[in-house]
Amino acid sequence: MTISTEHFYTIGATATAEFKDRGSKFIACASPIADVNGFKHYLLQLKKEHPKAIHHCFAYRLGTDGNSFRQSDDGEPSGTAGKPILGQIDSKGLTNVAVVVVRYWGGTLLGVPGLINAYKTASALALQVTPVVQKQIELVYDIQFDYTQMNDIMMVMRQFNCTVIRQEMQLFCSLTAGIPRNRLEEVVYRLKEIRGTDLVQRPS
Repeated sequence: MTISTEHFYTIGATATAEFKDRGSKFIACASPIADVNGFKHYLLQLKKEHPKAIHHCFAYRLGTDGNSFRQSDDGEPSGTAGKPILGQIDSKGLTNVAVVVVRYWGGTLLGVPGLINAYKTASALALQVTPVVQKQIELVYDIQFDYTQMNDIMMVMRQFNCTVIRQEMQLFCSLTAGIPRNRLEEVVYRLKEIRGTDLVQRPS
């Protein structure tokens, strides 16, 4: 996958698609995820929705460097499910995405080529019906400041298209914000110019 220092691509919403082969039904469920815990919650939810399925195979990729990923065949022959699912995520250059393919047994063995095709096709169909969105790569900072400086701080947030993740507005305020990587130096400089402002980067 091509690594950009400014943007990454993910999907904008959850989506499902279905593929059938010789009686077996493959339901692919694609979802944007932010972290491993988000994926675990999504997988658990699907297992509750499909308790009679014989397999819940999946793959996900996380992070803007593309190095965090996992794939599972969940009992299918090795390499027939997780790998083709991940291949479809990667073919679109996506990250922060999970695809779970739920299989209902149809009574006929599909063989290795049939399984690879089924998991690949179901995943591709699900990823085709959800919009791909471009998001800016951000670094997360905790910012503390006096209440009287709030207007100046929020003006910088808006001007540089920062994402406000969390805020506590009291006499002394704290803000957690995602700062676009390509504007980081400017934003940090502007914030440090505001009297009494303290900022610390969170580990990525």
